[in-house]
Amino acid sequence: MSTEVLHLPGQNRYLFEKDGKQVGLTDYTLRGNSIHITHTEIDPHLRGGGLGSEMVQGVLDTIRTETGYRVVAECPFVVDWLERHPEYQELELRG
Repeated sequence: MSTEVLHLPGQNRYLFEKDGKQVGLTDYTLRGNSIHITHTEIDPHLRGGGLGSEMVQGVLDTIRTETGYRVVAECPFVVDWLERHPEYQELELRG
């Protein structure tokens, strides 16, 4: 099983693919030097298997390595995920 995060900047969206098929998405808005994660979604038939967590981690890894944005979690799933993963909370403190 391979997964991939694809960025669609013109749509303010990250797509999450598993074995070449879209299974999830993450929407965001940009405000100054901040990226506000507003919504995450996994295919309802695939929920409960950890794909949401894998998607959020992939999106945050992409933001960490490809941008200097400060992450503002507005989606409740991402808020909870960040609380359980303190190694990513530095993204919320960026400049």
